[in-house]
Amino acid sequence: MTRTAVLVETNDQGVAPLTAQALTFARGIGEEVHALVVGPLAGSLPAQLGEHGVVAVHHVDDPRLDRFAAAAWAAGIAQAAGEAGFDAVVAAGTARGNEVMAHLASRLDVPMAAGVVSAVAGTAGEPWRLTRQIMGGAVLEDLTMTGAPAVMTVAPHAVQAEPAGATTQPEVNRLEPDLSDADLLAQVLAVESSGGGGADLAAARVVVGGGRGVGGAEGFGELIELAELLGGTLGVSRVVTSQGWRPHHEQVGQTGTKIAPDLYVACGISGAIQHWAGCQSAKTILAINTDADAPMVTRADYAVVGDLHQVVPAVIAEIRRRRA
Repeated sequence: MTRTAVLVETNDQGVAPLTAQALTFARGIGEEVHALVVGPLAGSLPAQLGEHGVVAVHHVDDPRLDRFAAAAWAAGIAQAAGEAGFDAVVAAGTARGNEVMAHLASRLDVPMAAGVVSAVAGTAGEPWRLTRQIMGGAVLEDLTMTGAPAVMTVAPHAVQAEPAGATTQPEVNRLEPDLSDADLLAQVLAVESSGGGGADLAAARVVVGGGRGVGGAEGFGELIELAELLGGTLGVSRVVTSQGWRPHHEQVGQTGTKIAPDLYVACGISGAIQHWAGCQSAKTILAINTDADAPMVTRADYAVVGDLHQVVPAVIAEIRRRRA
């Protein structure tokens, strides 16, 4: 029986969207899915995890873990893995998930695979067979991985998050980790809101993107207005954050956030491979650009060749007219 543990990341609603995807992924590779919760455990979380088929919640609990510290989280997870005998430990392919899994693999002296899209457990001592994204998602790599437990992160949007066929009532096992001062040297001391509003970029159903063609920081007002009208959020290309026009957490791309919305409206974005790596999972892409030969235009499902500062206001006006 393959026992897979998933590191749980949460938001205000409970299980974070990419963790829900990781839980769905885990159900596909093992008979038993366990959850790893580090730090405070909300009272409603075990029931929510039960909707994903989790049979047990391993709560790594220590007041010093209220703040995120990757090495300390990995220390607690390593202790839980040693006691429970997991065959695999999985996390969502977020910045936090990748960092904690890298620390965990180092502690356990096993390999770590990032950006995994499929996994087949090894039997009778055979290695795991994995497929993962490399080169920003442009290439899929098949590989085998030895070592126990198998440590990996799931590529964002590699699977669609779905509840389990049957709801479980997971037992909660509390674990007090043995932490050293060295584990707590690097911690997150505070988290400040950007004040940008909007939906979570990775989970947004609609994203309105802006690139170099916006022209400057002052040109994003109409894109934000369009995103709000569509019930979505703003995303930007790397050049926008490099120029300081918008904050980095809004960046879509290989070094930003990977998105999979129902609709991506790319305004003034050329569509370099680094940006395409972050938006190629969108179900429908509409490009607005003055360059008919821009990669984003040629790859998009629909395109409007024109000045975004004329097109976007016209779209906003039409939406408001129809809603009136």
